[in-house]
Amino acid sequence: MVRQRSIFSFFLVLLATFLISCGGPSVAVAPPTYTATQLERIQAYVPDIQAVRDRSQELKTLIQRGDWINVRNFIHGPITEARLNLTYVTPNLLPKDQPAARQITRDLFNDLVKLDKATSAGKPQPALTSSEAAFADLDKFLNLLPKKEEG
Repeated sequence: MVRQRSIFSFFLVLLATFLISCGGPSVAVAPPTYTATQLERIQAYVPDIQAVRDRSQELKTLIQRGDWINVRNFIHGPITEARLNLTYVTPNLLPKDQPAARQITRDLFNDLVKLDKATSAGKPQPALTSSEAAFADLDKFLNLLPKKEEG
């Protein structure tokens, strides 16, 4: 019986030693960062998105003049292309930023639909409101992007 207790005690000591060695302090994990490839892909689209963003005053002027044909051309041309670029950039963002980027892209699409409807109806005030919301969405998206210094 004494021999069984000593063998049992020996196994308990081995088990305790094993468990203690596995339960060491946790290693701090560095926050996720962008790879050089991700930064390169993102930065390839930023100038085009920013160029459309910088043309907000041009669209506002077209709406105020009631130049609906050119407003629709602007909606279906540069702004739609910028929205497409947002969808290309989103998978290259950090995983924590991707849901927000997708939501901003959906919001931009909804604002463009409202803008197109207001343009078709020839209603300047709703068109201005929708265009401002669309450009605000572009600003939100651009703020999600990494700065050139990162990497």
